Amino acid sequence: MAIVLTVVFLSCEREVTTTTHSIAFYNVENLFDTINSVGVNDAKYTPENEMPWNTERYFHKLDQLARVIKAMDTVNGFPVVIGLSEIENENVLIDLVAHDSLKDAAYSYLHKNSPDLRGIDVAMIYQPEFYQPLSTNFIYVKLPDSARRTRDILYSKGILGGADTVHLFFNHWVSRWGGQEATEPSRILIAGLLKQITDSIMETNPNSAIILAGDLNDNPTDTSVFHVLGAVKPETPAKEKKLYNLSLSKFENGEGSLYYRNWDMFDQFIVSSALLETENKVHLLSEDQQIVKYDWMLYKPKKGDSRPSRTAAKYYYGGFSDHLPVMINLEVVR
Repeated sequence: MAIVLTVVFLSCEREVTTTTHSIAFYNVENLFDTINSVGVNDAKYTPENEMPWNTERYFHKLDQLARVIKAMDTVNGFPVVIGLSEIENENVLIDLVAHDSLKDAAYSYLHKNSPDLRGIDVAMIYQPEFYQPLSTNFIYVKLPDSARRTRDILYSKGILGGADTVHLFFNHWVSRWGGQEATEPSRILIAGLLKQITDSIMETNPNSAIILAGDLNDNPTDTSVFHVLGAVKPETPAKEKKLYNLSLSKFENGEGSLYYRNWDMFDQFIVSSALLETENKVHLLSEDQQIVKYDWMLYKPKKGDSRPSRTAAKYYYGGFSDHLPVMINLEVVR
């Protein structure tokens, strides 16, 4: 007797959901409290300074930054993740995310005091509903000049939109204070360090979604970014295990994120090739970063171009920041 087995395959279509999430970076220009901290060069931001930095001005600064953050993502209300630079300490982050204008975002934060002598750090705020950190590392940067100390690189690995793992690197490279040529070796060193780390991630998994953003204090065409980091203009098809600079086209068109005699594009988003592939669960909606730029964020001098309305330099101005925020939009499929 033969036994006949009938196998029935039931086909169930899985519902696919698509959402858009934005990630931003903002150099907030010296978000300091009013307390003179031991071991930190923050005397300028105290009530005793000749340009007094007092409670009123501190809370006005928070109001200004919250206004900008609320205006970044006009579709979803708030960016899911925002990298921040020039943060003095955890206390100012607590005050920022608790601001009335940002309460609906329910931001959490990642922060660690860095060895920078000015006392400014890189931090990250994020919405836990849409981004879940798996691991966080603050990467120490050892400069050639042992007397100089700079900001750590914030590296957060996490799940975006419940769909896939992303690697986030937020940066604030060594400034050009002292001259571009004299300080360039330090930025080249940091670029080389990031190149080693990102190459290692992509070697392990060529489809890794890497997002590198920050104030690099170099333009997209400078040696550190273009040659050492190897971040080039997006291309089709994207080359595997390659980094692409989403700010390069805008910079070539004369746009920038800060103004000193002319427009520079120090604030950049650089991504791995995986984010250019639309079949991946997390991918870019545009191959250009956005510059968040509203008329109310700008100052128009008597001569020259409009430029970011800053908080203070030699004098107190009461603006927002000397940098404009930059942002990317990602499509997340799950």
